[in-house]
Amino acid sequence: MDQTTNKFHALQLFTDTFAAETVHLTNKAVGIYIRLLCFAWTKNTKPFKRESAYIICQCIDDTCRKQVDYILQEFFKCEDGQDSWTHKRLRQEHEYLTSKYKERSKAGRKGGLARSKIEAPIPIPNPIPNNKYDESFETLWSKLDVKKGSKWKAYQFFQKMNNEMPDLEHTAQIYNIQIKGIENTYIPHFSTWLSQKRWENNSLPNLDEIVARMKKLGYIHLGSDRNSERFSKDGQNYKIDRFDEKHQIQLEQ
Repeated sequence: MDQTTNKFHALQLFTDTFAAETVHLTNKAVGIYIRLLCFAWTKNTKPFKRESAYIICQCIDDTCRKQVDYILQEFFKCEDGQDSWTHKRLRQEHEYLTSKYKERSKAGRKGGLARSKIEAPIPIPNPIPNNKYDESFETLWSKLDVKKGSKWKAYQFFQKMNNEMPDLEHTAQIYNIQIKGIENTYIPHFSTWLSQKRWENNSLPNLDEIVARMKKLGYIHLGSDRNSERFSKDGQNYKIDRFDEKHQIQLEQ
């Protein structure tokens, strides 16, 4: 009976790829990601539960749990929609090593260790130098208020969807509006935003309706600025973020 080695104590890290994929993360988030990679590797890349991720990352509050949730959503895959997380690239590497050592074991039993060269799968291409981006994409990228995620990945989707997108100015404006007020951790990568065609969800509120509704409620309209409609009532000043879909009234401090 063949005995297959499936416990590997060393994990090969593709440093260029890792650096490119995690450039947008905080140092704490990178540490969480590394912990989860090591945890998955020691489990032979078998699926694990979200609660296990919280424990291995020593989470004691909701802030830590939210960061773990973000890393799981960003880099891991939830199988069958259940709470069962795996890392596709780790699994491929584990399967490759298992197959490699199994073949070596067979060759050894035949009288010699096979020395044929087997190339390990490369997870993703190395980052592309900046001079590989065309001028139109560089213009779009420069107009983004937050440049989240891999620029190279965003450029790949830009090339595929350039003919479907609005003009560059309008595309950047929609992205900047949609991410306004979102906590940085939850801002989508621009590549994800492009791949999901989120520019199609570009509806803006009717400001006249907002002002009319507030006046009916007894508020005095003080005017507008770039982002807000401002009001006063009973000696207090209020504002409504015009890009807030719920149009919540905020008391100004």
